[in-house]
Amino acid sequence: MVQTSSISRKVFVVFNSLFLAIMAISCILPFVNVIAISFSHQQYVTENRVGFLPMGFNTAAYEFMLSRPQFLTATWISVQRTVIGLIVNLILIVVTAYPLSKTKAEFRPRAIFSWFFVITILFHPGIIPSYMIVFNTGFIDSLWALILPGALPVFSMLVVMNYMRSLPKELEEAAYIDGANHISTLVKVILPLCKPTLATVALFSFVHHWNSWFDGQLFMTSVDRYPLQTYLRTMIIQPDAFFRNMTVVGGEQLAIVLGLINARTTAAAQLILAMIPIMLVYPFLQKYFTTGLVLGSVKG
Repeated sequence: MVQTSSISRKVFVVFNSLFLAIMAISCILPFVNVIAISFSHQQYVTENRVGFLPMGFNTAAYEFMLSRPQFLTATWISVQRTVIGLIVNLILIVVTAYPLSKTKAEFRPRAIFSWFFVITILFHPGIIPSYMIVFNTGFIDSLWALILPGALPVFSMLVVMNYMRSLPKELEEAAYIDGANHISTLVKVILPLCKPTLATVALFSFVHHWNSWFDGQLFMTSVDRYPLQTYLRTMIIQPDAFFRNMTVVGGEQLAIVLGLINARTTAAAQLILAMIPIMLVYPFLQKYFTTGLVLGSVKG
């Protein structure tokens, strides 16, 4: 059956498409400009002549930053934090969401624990209490200071809990009849069905750990312990001081390096390098993103 659209509908579709296209372009163009700056000669960047195409194309900024010990150390700290933090997040999300997905008859304290977690969403302790907790537990200037305070993302746990609650109870009952306990039922029955939602919350955790900078500024007393985003923020806020402290790279004279790059080109190169992991991971999880978020947010 062929459906005809009214004139008002066609007008809406055209204007809506144009609006979304303009919004998409406005989001992409700044990113393109940063890429162009990172590959441009410092003279053109200083003169603000670089638009969306590099001028005086060179890769000196990337070569310089990849040879910087501080940048490589900060990147390695962020990689460790992201991998360990993601594993800790997923484990705590699963072991918390599974019992809370049961009915009150199956898990009597469910309401108490549910309200406890809801309160943690509504009320945040603040910066000073958070710092005092981390300080008194001895985690200051440690990798665990970046992981443990947010070890259980409550919003992600609620998404997984609602998805588990929407699964047919007959699946668990069949597993219990076959002699399975709660652990084997969770691992062999529930988790394989939760792949879309787990992929979604894994993406949330990955982005959070990789992009977070404030906790590194708060809990790390040494610049050498900064994660990548904290290091980038410090460098971008004080680019001139950072650039004055540069040393000889790869056996070349600093004067030669300064002839190709400056603080803006190195900052742009670092921003692009910091975005690469997100750009590599997102395409593999994108197909689960919408499905997992929608299914996990609606109780069946």
